Amino acid sequence: MGEQRVDQQPGGVRALRAGDRDAWDALWAAYLRFYRHDLDAAVTEATFARLCRGGDDLFGLVAVDAADRPVGFAHVLLHASTWSPTSVCYLEDLFVDPAACGGATGRALIDATLAQARERGATAVYWRTQAFNGRARSLYDQVARLSSDVMYEVELDG
Repeated sequence: MGEQRVDQQPGGVRALRAGDRDAWDALWAAYLRFYRHDLDAAVTEATFARLCRGGDDLFGLVAVDAADRPVGFAHVLLHASTWSPTSVCYLEDLFVDPAACGGATGRALIDATLAQARERGATAVYWRTQAFNGRARSLYDQVARLSSDVMYEVELDG
């Protein structure tokens, strides 16, 4: 993926890269705190490496400030679907530093995700959030339709 930038002041959106590690770590830790979740350090390490590799199925985007420092991220997964002849796109994680919220940063990350999904041939983009995430949901209600799906999950050992 190239250094695509989306109109968003002041820095834009671009692919996550290895040099973003310190800023990404801080954003990732804040994201996990927001969702009250702990991850093993090995999972975080593997996640960052996979996102930076930016393959066809998993990639990371960052919104950056004027100094090219990440202030938000989108972690994106493309996968096959039984309901489409091509892939669909799951926006698995979306987070913006609270100091950068209130502007166009979250919208720019969504727009960049949609653009990358189209470029990679996906037929749909979907994501989920918790019911209590009112700030994010007010943005999501502007750019997507709320699905009636109910999600179930089972944690597997290992």
